[in-house]
Amino acid sequence: MSVTAEKVKEQVLKTGLRMAGSGLVAGTWGNITARVPGEHIFVVTPSGIPYDAMSKTDLVVVDGGGRVIEGERRPSTELKLHLAVYNARPDAGAIVHTHSVYASALAVAGKPLPPILEDQVQLAGDEVPVARYARAGTSNLAAVAVEALGQNNAVLLANHGLVGIGRTVEEAFTVCQVVEKAARVYTLAELLGRAAIIPPGEVVALRDAYLTAYGQPRQG
Repeated sequence: MSVTAEKVKEQVLKTGLRMAGSGLVAGTWGNITARVPGEHIFVVTPSGIPYDAMSKTDLVVVDGGGRVIEGERRPSTELKLHLAVYNARPDAGAIVHTHSVYASALAVAGKPLPPILEDQVQLAGDEVPVARYARAGTSNLAAVAVEALGQNNAVLLANHGLVGIGRTVEEAFTVCQVVEKAARVYTLAELLGRAAIIPPGEVVALRDAYLTAYGQPRQG
């Protein structure tokens, strides 16, 4: 496997530890995938292995059709979901799926997360919708998730959890962190009275500013 693929494995492994340590998942649930730059292949976390016990040799590499091309482990049971998102969103470089508490609460209640915080819309886009219920690991779940996601970077899965996408593994993980924070703020704001929603024009401007002017210029 290429040097690039090995670097992607290191990023996925590191993110898995951060995801577990941040409380966004419990036990072995949740999953991560990342596209190997310049190739139509993906690094996938294995099914049922704790993140703190996971090594690079446990990670699985698959092609765009889900065929295992490297690794001895069984890939995540949500591989169909991840591949469906990659097929629909060529801009996606990585996908992180979590079961965080407040995002999951909204998913169980069937309540989308409106655009309430600036960092939320910068990273995730407009409202975070709730996909219709479908059983975990199925092609049906993959289809409804892609349908609800659209061009945003996050989607809630009914009675399940959250999916965040990004250009990198780090960005996809941060999407999940920020959406979980926003879900908590939204819940508290609704208890206090009514959450104020960021106007549509501001959502577009904030997202565009993040994509074009945030951070440092890329070298090369």
